Amino acid sequence: MVENSSVPAAVGTATPVSGLYLGLISGTSADGIDAALVRFADGAAPTRCELVLGRTYPWQEALRERLVALGQGGDARSLEELGTLDVQVAEAFADAALSLIGEADVAVSEVAAIGSHGQTVRHRPAGAGYDGRHPFTWQIGDGAVIAERSGIATVADFRRRDVAAGGHGAPLMPAFHAALLHSDAEDRAALNLGGIANFTLLPAHGDVRGFDTGPANCLMDAWALRHLGTAFDADGAFAARGTVDADLLARLLDEPWFALPPPKSTGREQFHLAWVEARLSGAEAPQDVQATLLELSAITTADALRAHQPATKRVLACGGGVRNSALLERIAAHLPGVAVESTVPYGLDPDFVEAMGFAWLARQTLSGLPGNLPSVTGARGPRVLGTVHPSA
Repeated sequence: MVENSSVPAAVGTATPVSGLYLGLISGTSADGIDAALVRFADGAAPTRCELVLGRTYPWQEALRERLVALGQGGDARSLEELGTLDVQVAEAFADAALSLIGEADVAVSEVAAIGSHGQTVRHRPAGAGYDGRHPFTWQIGDGAVIAERSGIATVADFRRRDVAAGGHGAPLMPAFHAALLHSDAEDRAALNLGGIANFTLLPAHGDVRGFDTGPANCLMDAWALRHLGTAFDADGAFAARGTVDADLLARLLDEPWFALPPPKSTGREQFHLAWVEARLSGAEAPQDVQATLLELSAITTADALRAHQPATKRVLACGGGVRNSALLERIAAHLPGVAVESTVPYGLDPDFVEAMGFAWLARQTLSGLPGNLPSVTGARGPRVLGTVHPSA
């Protein structure tokens, strides 16, 4: 639903609004709020954009722990708690936006809009093994609070409209990837390695497709936190101390979700420590489990690409997993003949591609243009996404 009457009603007939936009996201791992200030070229086709400044702002630890617990399938203790968390998340997002604007030394009035993803606390799309009669997705972080505290028009709740139209509401980055990374000369794939891994398939000619492939960092991060006390396994060093356990890997790969056809999406509610623990024999060394979880991420990612775009020549990786060289090396090992590299040479900072994407989605919404790709999400058609909260 779009609540701002200034947004054009027609889909696909407007010219994109130029200028500065700010994107905010806290992903599956909830390891911080990524904020990106982006300048889009006036009416550019294909899209041209410049990352003016990107920063990651940490969560207050107690709030982060609660959000992770909810994302992994935990329940809120009361409606009052859930309502309070909705506002707390929004306040943290607004603070991140204002901090970034201050550091960039630009005026609030120069920013056309904020695109806020929020924090996912539950993702239950149709066809994902849940009760398909009432599919939904839920990201908290009240856009009205962000708009009020920042003084900037804020677009939030991007995923719900796609789910209402029969889609998964995810992944939403493929439209942005297609605008910036497509090539007429070769089949490419953009790979986001966040808590969950997802592909955007960019054939030289043909429809763009995209889908989640399973865990990227979420299981490794959780295992590292338990055994190392750190939020992630820096550069895969913990995994490098171990050996892949073939029996455990087989039990993990036996998960029925991996065999589901696209469109498909998932999150912490599916892949969490309890899911891993249910498949452990109890005799595994912690470092061997970490090595096996890394191999699980690499294999499921590579298998998905071979199954759905076997002629891919180049994989352009972004997200926090790009900093895990061991993970990238294992993905490349399973994809002989495919170049696996980061998005840096293509003008996109891998740490802030998603935040930049939500700035782009805000621009799409304010321009009355669709932000989803039905070939990716399975929605019944293109939709203008999000709810617009005016600046005043």
